[in-house]
Amino acid sequence: MFPINLHDLLHQRTIESERIEYKSGWNPESILHSICAFANDFHNLGGGYVVIGLKEKDGQPALPPIGLLPEQIDNIQKDLLNLGNSAIQPPYHALTATYEVQGKLTLVLWVPGGETRPYKARVSLSAKKSDWAFYIRKHTSTVRARVRMSESCYLWRLRCRLMTVTGSRPA
Repeated sequence: MFPINLHDLLHQRTIESERIEYKSGWNPESILHSICAFANDFHNLGGGYVVIGLKEKDGQPALPPIGLLPEQIDNIQKDLLNLGNSAIQPPYHALTATYEVQGKLTLVLWVPGGETRPYKARVSLSAKKSDWAFYIRKHTSTVRARVRMSESCYLWRLRCRLMTVTGSRPA
């Protein structure tokens, strides 16, 4: 299904670390921001991957994995469907696959660069009325971007790159 072997992904053999994010569990807000950043694919690297069920230590997956329960995976996929429709604009849906790593289930999200860039996501999922922001990848971090658009330029569609990173704090 995915254009990469899971073993290669975990050992970063064919994908650079800046295109992989490891999450020990389901944190919808953080993962939404990562999906948005990979979908924006600001540097045209081919998007990225979010591996849920694996802790990260110094940019590498910490094995053995924490893993997920089958019912967690089903609930996460339902949440992803909802988030893709209601918390990211224009709507975007990552591809998902479940893998077993050392006897534990993990969920891998493949987030290729989107066709209708740029994408923006809700800043907070807990607020009733949330602001929206653009997110991009800066090295190995997901960061909020500030957008400046000239009237004669339509961002990305004309390949006009005027986004700049605000601050150095990861999202």
